[in-house]
Amino acid sequence: MLQDLNRLIDYIEGHLTEDLSISQLAKELLISEYHLKRTFSFIAGMSLFEYIKNRRLTLANRDLLEGQKVTDVAFKYGYGSIEGFSRAFRDWSGYLPTEAVKKGMQKSFPRLTFYIDVRGGKSMEFRIEKKEPFNVVGVTKRVPIQFGGVNTAIQDLAQTITEQQRKEMHELGDLYPNQVINVSYDFEGERLEEKGSLMQMIGFATSKENPYADLEELQIEAATWAIFPNNGPFPKTLQDTWGDIYAQWLPSSDYELVEAPEISFTKWGDDFSHVYSEIWIAVKEK
Repeated sequence: MLQDLNRLIDYIEGHLTEDLSISQLAKELLISEYHLKRTFSFIAGMSLFEYIKNRRLTLANRDLLEGQKVTDVAFKYGYGSIEGFSRAFRDWSGYLPTEAVKKGMQKSFPRLTFYIDVRGGKSMEFRIEKKEPFNVVGVTKRVPIQFGGVNTAIQDLAQTITEQQRKEMHELGDLYPNQVINVSYDFEGERLEEKGSLMQMIGFATSKENPYADLEELQIEAATWAIFPNNGPFPKTLQDTWGDIYAQWLPSSDYELVEAPEISFTKWGDDFSHVYSEIWIAVKEK
């Protein structure tokens, strides 16, 4: 995967003055759009769209300082108007294009190169399981994307669950892990940059239909799941595992992501320094 990403960067560099779409770039790598967007964001630390924008504005800055007209530069890098280009350039550099030229200001964003930084062996335990379609019944809420610490919006959602809802979920929950699970789906915004939101469901996995009006139901399609057990201090170990999946496991595995909800659960105990969790992501063989 890292070789593919470096090949992608080469392709982008050669086509920065042309239209570049996610679907086109995914076809270049022979992978799905979903897999490309998610893995690029986790490994690069930004969205693919943000990377392309930064590289275009870097070259636009260079062209302006070399004497090219603002109008020509704006249209060269795909902006439909001088106003739109000037606004994007100012947001990126802190200067309007004309100000940058007058002051000789130059900001750069270098092209990326992906490589494996080996700092000692780190193995990841995982298993691959095929699961038939199942449902999750529970409560949902749109919450902000957050990586570090405990997401208070999810905590608030959990606190809204009534005793009656708990009873109903336990009654319906007849599938592994036979306990509360967290399901994240319908991502909006930038996953890695903590911009945007996602739908969060707290509930139970079930083979049954939901007869209760106070519970929501989410249908999960049949899929192959990569399952990552982890054990350690909560929530750090769980969050580190999420990062390792995208930064280490996916680039070196024979699998790519399938667009599907992400699932996790935690077995709570009295000691938060040794907490068992699992993460499930839907995948397919490359």
